[in-house]
Amino acid sequence: MSEKIRVEGTITVHKYEPVPYDEPEQGPVLTRIHVEESFSGGIEGDGVVEFLQSSTPDGTASFVGIERITGSVDGKSGTFLLQDTGTVADNIVSGTWFVVRGSGTADLTGLRGEGGFTANLGEGAQVWLEYWFD
Repeated sequence: MSEKIRVEGTITVHKYEPVPYDEPEQGPVLTRIHVEESFSGGIEGDGVVEFLQSSTPDGTASFVGIERITGSVDGKSGTFLLQDTGTVADNIVSGTWFVVRGSGTADLTGLRGEGGFTANLGEGAQVWLEYWFD
């Protein structure tokens, strides 16, 4: 493992398409959410992600997702996958992610890492990633 390097940046959401797929009379609603976004800062490029989310009437939610990012990390170009998990509470979205092992291509082959994100609901997120190469 090489030395861990931390990068920070922002996400701008361009497309947010929620589609409920299970809405019981009682209990959380299950929703599939398609998101297209761009990254700037230490991660530059475009991302596409599918989230699965459970949400309650009070506005709290829990979600998981996998995102493909096409662009660069600290100037190294390629693609990679992030696996996300997070929550929504009090209009704050927060979560963690990690680079899916073996998902890096081109200059990002062998990329590993973990990080996270926070945002006010409906606004761009502040993100960070500590990365290294196998």
